[in-house]
Amino acid sequence: QVQVVESGGGLVQAGGSLRLSCTASELTFEHSPMAGFRPVPGKEREVVSCITRSGGSTYYADSVKGRFTISRDNAKNTLYLQMNSLKLEDTAMYYCAADLTTVYGCALSSAPYTYWGQGTQVTVAS
Repeated sequence: QVQVVESGGGLVQAGGSLRLSCTASELTFEHSPMAGFRPVPGKEREVVSCITRSGGSTYYADSVKGRFTISRDNAKNTLYLQMNSLKLEDTAMYYCAADLTTVYGCALSSAPYTYWGQGTQVTVAS
């Protein structure tokens, strides 16, 4: 049974930083593009960032570009999302997801992602 577990959320002041971690057990992690999502009004979820299987390519939503950094350690089956210069509008539940089908690149929609974590709450206070 594949389990995806996020951690690292919490309450932070605007301008502060958090690092989210996501571990995936019972998964061929190095074969799975990974992504972080958060809900947005009018959509189910938007991709915040995604990373290819090797970690060689990444994508960032315009709203987080220059502030968030996604990385992965395939030896530890762990994904990281470093979140700097946090803004009030970054407040959300953040979800980690694993894609078992995409070979090249990483998907920018939720559909290809098979396994999802339970989410970790990030709250940015003024």
